[in-house]
Amino acid sequence: MKVNTLLQHQKHDFFKFDRKISQLAVLQRIELLSPSLKKVRKFFGRYIFTKFISRYLINPKKVSLKYYHLMSKEILTVSAFLKEKNNILSIGSGIGGLELLILKKYHDTMVHFIEKNYISKKVRYGWDKSNYEAYNSLNSLNFFLLSNGIDKNKFKIFDCDKSKYPNQKFDLIISLYSLDYHYDFNIYKEYLKKVSTKETIFIFDTIRSDYFTKIFKNVSILKDDNQTVHKSKRIACKIFIDE
Repeated sequence: MKVNTLLQHQKHDFFKFDRKISQLAVLQRIELLSPSLKKVRKFFGRYIFTKFISRYLINPKKVSLKYYHLMSKEILTVSAFLKEKNNILSIGSGIGGLELLILKKYHDTMVHFIEKNYISKKVRYGWDKSNYEAYNSLNSLNFFLLSNGIDKNKFKIFDCDKSKYPNQKFDLIISLYSLDYHYDFNIYKEYLKKVSTKETIFIFDTIRSDYFTKIFKNVSILKDDNQTVHKSKRIACKIFIDE
């Protein structure tokens, strides 16, 4: 069954959201906000937006609809690399909408999440050299997956700052708008070498795609985001050069 067919056969064209999940979603993906709330955010600043506006002035149902359709588009960009019995590592997934859709289609797939477990006082969306910024909740990620029908044995969640990272080989490593978009790829480079093979595919967004031709033997561009401030590219990479 193709991914397009999968999306057509979903029972609903939205995810089950509560207000807290909705808040996390708009903090993670600013494009989910209405134009009016974007103006409010700009006027009142990041702190007020993070603490109050993103919690009380959003419509969870509308956010859910937008988020579902956004993730439905995202899965199309990675669909060529999806298959049954994939062991997937997801870094900085947010609330996990993309991974949820993958698990809905590929029932024998396992996803390991590496995530932070706090919300910064003032959410920043630029480059974070030390990877300190965060806007997620591990309990909410767990709740979102379970409440949308994902079996608890199909995923594991690791706290980026406290847990030991999963120590096994992965078929696919995904980090959309996170690794090398908000923080340096090299923070994870040595770890990723340990958990990958020559067949592992890495998919992530970056503003410096040419740089990775020096890191990986194979680099291909999946998507261009020329309309965004960062003008990033989504790339698929394979085989570390210095292995």
